[in-house]
Amino acid sequence: MKAPFDFVIEPKGNRYNNTTKVGDKNLILNTEIFNHQYVNREAIVKSVPTAFKTEIKPGDTIVVHHNVFRRWHNVKGIEKNSRSYFNENTYFVKQDQIFLYKRNNEWIAPVGFCFVQPIKEVDSFSAEKEKTNIGIIKYTDGLYKKEELVGFTPQSSYEFIIDGKRLYRVMTQFITIKYEYEGNEEEYNPSWADSSRGIN
Repeated sequence: MKAPFDFVIEPKGNRYNNTTKVGDKNLILNTEIFNHQYVNREAIVKSVPTAFKTEIKPGDTIVVHHNVFRRWHNVKGIEKNSRSYFNENTYFVKQDQIFLYKRNNEWIAPVGFCFVQPIKEVDSFSAEKEKTNIGIIKYTDGLYKKEELVGFTPQSSYEFIIDGKRLYRVMTQFITIKYEYEGNEEEYNPSWADSSRGIN
C-alpha cells in the first residue's frame, strides 16, 4: 500500500507503553487512553509518499507524534481512533508528524531539526538543575555536528525521552550560538527518564 502524500506505517509493538517489568511480572502503570506520556511513539515505515522525495526509507524505525496511535473520546463519550488510523497495523502520517528516524541503529533528525541534551548547572547559587537553553547536540540533520555545545532561543524546544534520555527537539534555525567547552560540562538526565518506557 502506498499513498501520494503520506507515510504508511505500523506501530512498533503496542499502541501504548503502559507496562513495566517487575521481576517476572508485568506491572500496569496507566489505564487512561488520553495520557500522551504512555502512548507508543515508535513505528516502522511500510511505504513512503510517491509525490515527493524523502530521506526516510521503508523499513526505517521512526518517532511519530503522540496523537498518531492515541485513542480519544468525542463529546458523546464514544472512543475514537486518530485521523491517522486505517487499521490496527496500518496508519497514515504526514511528514511533519515524524520527528526522528533510525537506520543502521543510528537516530537521524529530519532536515531542519536537532535533538539537544541539557547540561548540569554548575553555579552553586542557582536553584536550577540544568543550564537554561544550553545543551549538547545528540541527533542532528547534519547542519551541526554531534557533541557540539550550543545555545538556543527560549521557548523553542520540546521535550522527548529517547532511549532513556531526556532531550529537547530544537529547530536548527533557533540554535543561535556554538560554545567552546570549558571542561566542567556534564550531561543532565533526570533519574525518572532513565527508567521511562521506551520513547515519549
